[in-house]
Amino acid sequence: MSITGIVTAAAVVGIVGIFVGIFLGVAGIRFKVETDEREAAVLAALPGNNCGGCGYAGCSGLAAAIAKGEAPANACPVGGDPVGNKIAQIMGVAVETSEKKTAFVHCQGDCDRAGSDYEYYGVKDCRIMEFVPNGGPKSCNSGCLGFGTCARECPFGAIAVVNGVAKVDKEKCMACGKCVEVCPKHLISLIPCGAKQAVACSSTDKGPVTMKACQTGCIGCGICARTCPQKAVEIVDFHAVIDPRKCVGCGACEEKCPRKAIVRA
Repeated sequence: MSITGIVTAAAVVGIVGIFVGIFLGVAGIRFKVETDEREAAVLAALPGNNCGGCGYAGCSGLAAAIAKGEAPANACPVGGDPVGNKIAQIMGVAVETSEKKTAFVHCQGDCDRAGSDYEYYGVKDCRIMEFVPNGGPKSCNSGCLGFGTCARECPFGAIAVVNGVAKVDKEKCMACGKCVEVCPKHLISLIPCGAKQAVACSSTDKGPVTMKACQTGCIGCGICARTCPQKAVEIVDFHAVIDPRKCVGCGACEEKCPRKAIVRA
């Protein structure tokens, strides 16, 4: 190749490079996405667990929503009030104190208390139990299956299966709601950490059916409702329901329950 050809090729490459550089520079200015400095500050204040308990796709999604005013400053259930207050300062808004919550398993039907209809040898995943007879091997169709799907989903290691039923460690629980979402029986809920009593049963079957299936199942007898001096307990669909706003923790319902279905929360 001649010197002239080499020089020409180099010139062409240089001109193309200059053109591409100018094009990219103009495009960068034209399509620049403005970044809200508050969003970055909020993201830095969040715990970074990306658990999704706030309802957004990770901490970055929540930070963007807070910066746009689409979510409250205390929307992170893991960070609680400390993080909420810090974000409120960043956003220049007032934030109400949120009530700390914890997951609670509404079931005591372990291997000793709940009956079993058959032996199950399949995949140990609660979510596939809707495809097996009676929704699982336990006689109570509303009770904890004990296969630990909630424990595997918990990003904080706050749940363990003990003798066939899930148990929550309140000290580790961050109320992200992952276990609530994944439980196919819908027997896990988030309750206030200050709740005194809770109904450790989710069955809405009639009394005779529940009594046959589990030793500690609520039969909707109504003794707890009649005993409560605060009228904090009512029977709904053969099942006791406690209003934590009215309950003062006197323990009368727990003491009088003949099935021991009401426990200290």
